[in-house]
Amino acid sequence: MARLALLSVSNKTGLIDLARSLVEEFDFDLISSGGTAQALKDAGLPVTKVADYTGSPEILGGRVKTLHPRIHGGILARRDVPQDITDLENNQIRPIDLVVVNLYPFEETIAKAGVTLSQAVEQIDIGGPAMLRASSKNFAHLAVLCDPAQYEEYLEELRQNNGAASLEFRQKAALKGFLHTASYDQAIASYLAGTENYNLSGTQLQSLRYGENPHQPAAWYQTGTTPTGWTASTKLQGKELSYNNLVDLEAARRIIAEFTDTPAATIIKHTNPCGTALGSSIFEAYQKAFNADSVSAFGGIVALNRPIDAATASELTKTFLECVVAPSCDAEAEEILAKKSNVRILTLADLSSGPKDTVKAIAGGFLVQASDDVIADASQWQIVTERQPTASELAELLFAWKVCKHVKSNAIVVTSDRTTLGVGAGQMNRVGSVKIALEQAGEKTKGAILASDGFFPFDDSVRTAATAGITAIVQPGGSLRDKDSIKAANELGLVMVLTGVRHFLH
Repeated sequence: MARLALLSVSNKTGLIDLARSLVEEFDFDLISSGGTAQALKDAGLPVTKVADYTGSPEILGGRVKTLHPRIHGGILARRDVPQDITDLENNQIRPIDLVVVNLYPFEETIAKAGVTLSQAVEQIDIGGPAMLRASSKNFAHLAVLCDPAQYEEYLEELRQNNGAASLEFRQKAALKGFLHTASYDQAIASYLAGTENYNLSGTQLQSLRYGENPHQPAAWYQTGTTPTGWTASTKLQGKELSYNNLVDLEAARRIIAEFTDTPAATIIKHTNPCGTALGSSIFEAYQKAFNADSVSAFGGIVALNRPIDAATASELTKTFLECVVAPSCDAEAEEILAKKSNVRILTLADLSSGPKDTVKAIAGGFLVQASDDVIADASQWQIVTERQPTASELAELLFAWKVCKHVKSNAIVVTSDRTTLGVGAGQMNRVGSVKIALEQAGEKTKGAILASDGFFPFDDSVRTAATAGITAIVQPGGSLRDKDSIKAANELGLVMVLTGVRHFLH
């Protein structure tokens, strides 16, 4: 008798090719339900609907389809237990050798704006998880596939093992099935619980050589069932990504996401930007970012918001870099970058989408906060000095403010011509950060802009900035001594803008 495969999938990627191989290469019979059965039928493949196989129609608007003894008996039967085989025969149940199931798109549904609770509830799969759990439990006697990426591997198993998947493969696939249902249930529980409970889980993508230091084990995990963010990126070349690479890449992504309308480049060292710039082309933006601090750029992480072209690729090869990420990479640019084969070149089409929350572990628990994704709006700023900014100064202030948001606090950023000149990061006092940023900018501070992620508690930093040649300052305001800083700015002929928003980054 032909072997039996049950196919019931929401994501139909690769379905037809898999089913055709099962039928034509390995003589499987197919049973299927709903839209999956129709897709197989439309492709000209022989398929029996679940309702016809069980003798029970789909009911409750499709809520009950596969919850039937002829389905679950066929999945759970142990082929080495005589009573199980007898039960199958007495109930005219065929053993099922392969279950291919993926689940209703619950996470994708709740991610959409305006989704109601009732709409979300209807995307909670019942039959799918039941079949996944049952077939994963019985991996000793059948195979379960819940991800289209597994299809070709399964077919190769059949080809190399006389039409039977190995026990090792079946057990690995069963683990993936349980992880899939666990992640799915967690997404539902988190949605229904709201802020009362916060669950975090992921599937390990790979072990990393080590964490921040060689004595710290580390691994990279994917959250959810659909690859997003860095798990959806493509590595074109280079060594394996390290823990620190990924942390710095995320910092680079956050900065570059601030700039969508203009070519932009940023170079990251230890999560702080050593150079960020806008340009008329991605080539110009990268050159400006690199020249902002070419010493610190050595061994840096580069993010570009435009495809890598040949000219930019040539510039990238002129110094040692750890990683480069861009939305895409031209073929000619790939050839040029290949000369630096150890450099990790990644493409990530969507550099703007990031996590909604940030999570930090502490002893006995963890902290969760909403990501700092406030979009800067200069029209809402308060100009508190007598001198008003020109249109060019206001645009420069906005650029500096966007960069400063992503510098470790206490943060000071000095810019000109939409290019960072000096960055003071992570100091224990704001005066120290101001000093570092101004010293790094040097003579270029004449006519430049200064941004501070927090307010000035005294007017000393304002006076220091003015002495160095700074002409305009943007800061959140909110100090009891704001009036002292504003008074100093007026006395010295500076522009001062208060944003009303603070961007501490710890």
